[in-house]
Amino acid sequence: MATETIIELGTDFYRDPHEFYRRVRSDGGVHKVRLENGVVGWLITDYALAKQVLVDPTVRKDAYSDTGVAARIVAGQTDAGQILNRHITEHMLNSDPPKHTRLRSLVNKAFTSRAVRALEPRIVEIADRLLDDMERHDSVDLLDSYAFPLPITVICELLGVPVADRDDFRDWSNAVVSVGRPADMRDASDHLDRYLTGLIEGRTAAPGDDLLSELIAATENGDRLTADELVSMAFLLLVAGHETTVNLIGNTMIALLDNPADLSALREDPERIPAFIEESLRHEGPVHIATLRYTTESITVGDTEIGGREMILVSLSGANRDPKRFDDPEELDPTRLRNSHLAFGYGIHHCVGAPLARLEGRIALERLIARFPDIALDAAADDLEWRHSLLIRGLTSLPVKLAR
Repeated sequence: MATETIIELGTDFYRDPHEFYRRVRSDGGVHKVRLENGVVGWLITDYALAKQVLVDPTVRKDAYSDTGVAARIVAGQTDAGQILNRHITEHMLNSDPPKHTRLRSLVNKAFTSRAVRALEPRIVEIADRLLDDMERHDSVDLLDSYAFPLPITVICELLGVPVADRDDFRDWSNAVVSVGRPADMRDASDHLDRYLTGLIEGRTAAPGDDLLSELIAATENGDRLTADELVSMAFLLLVAGHETTVNLIGNTMIALLDNPADLSALREDPERIPAFIEESLRHEGPVHIATLRYTTESITVGDTEIGGREMILVSLSGANRDPKRFDDPEELDPTRLRNSHLAFGYGIHHCVGAPLARLEGRIALERLIARFPDIALDAAADDLEWRHSLLIRGLTSLPVKLAR
C-alpha cells in the first residue's frame, strides 16, 4: 500500500537517498512527498512501477501544456514557469510525441554506435593530456582535474563550443540542475540562453565542422529545427552531455576507491571495466530522479490511484536498488548477470547519449588506472559531500592521492 501521509524530503534525503528508500519500501513503491520548495508529487521507487510509468502514454513531459500547467498548480509549483528560462527548457527531454519524435529523429544520427566509436581516438587524447597535467601533482580533486574536463571538452568540441568557456558552463549547469535559490537558477538559465543564442547565430552565418552546424542544416522529411529549438537542443546536449558522464566517472571511482579488491581486479584485467561501470550505474547512477512527469488522467500505479493532472517523480536510484528486481541490491557486484538497470531511463526518453557516456567512462577508467595504479582516496569517505540535487547524484569533490 502507498502511504497516504505526505513525506517531507529534506536535507537528509539528498545526502543519502538510499537510506530513505530502504526505510519506506515496506509501505510500497509509491509515496506522496513534499519537496523543500513545498511542491507535492508522487515518488515512484519500485523498479516495475517505474518502468510502467516511464512508458505510459498518458503520463506526459511538457510542463507548458495544459496538463503540465494544471499539474504544477496542483503540486504547488506555481512559480515554475519563472524559475528557468523557458527558451532553453523546451527540448526533446521535456516534450511529448509527435514533437518529441521529430526532435529526436533530427539528433539521433549524431549518437549512433558508429558515430560514437569514431570519437574514441580523440577521447583517448583528451584523457591522456589531462593525466599528463595531473602527474605534476601528488594529490588532486579528481572531479576538477579529470571527471569534469574530459566530458565537457568532448561535448564542447563535438558541438563547436569554445573549450575556454567550459568553466562558465560548469557554473551555469550546476546552478540549473541543483536545488538552489530560484533567482540563481533563473540567472544561470538566462546566461545559457544568451550564450547559446549568440553561438547559434554565429554558426548559422558561418557553419563549421561540428554538430551544431549539422543540427542547423539537418532536415527530416523537409523539416528543420527552428531557432528556438536549436537553443534548447544545444542546452540539452551540453548539460546532459557532460553532467551524466562527470558523475558516472566520479561515482564509479569512489566505488573503486572504497573497494580496493575491485580496483586491483580492474588493474589486472581492464576487460572487466565495462561490467564494473554497468554495476556502478545501477548501484549509484549519475541521475537520481528522472525529469518531472504529469498525469493527463487518473492512473493506477501498483495499488495506488494517482489522479489526473498530478506530478510524478520516478526515482531511478530507488528502482535500481529494488530488492524485488535485484538480488542483494545494496551490494556492488560487478559479476551481476541480470543487470538491466534504469540509469539512463527507459522508453522513448531513454538517454540518446548513453553510448557516448559509456565510451567516455570506459576510456576514463582505463587510462586513469593504467597511469596511476595505486590511486587512493585522500579523505575519509564519510566526509565526502553529495550535491544537493533531485536530478543529479554526484559528489561535490573527490580528493585523491596519485601514488605511482
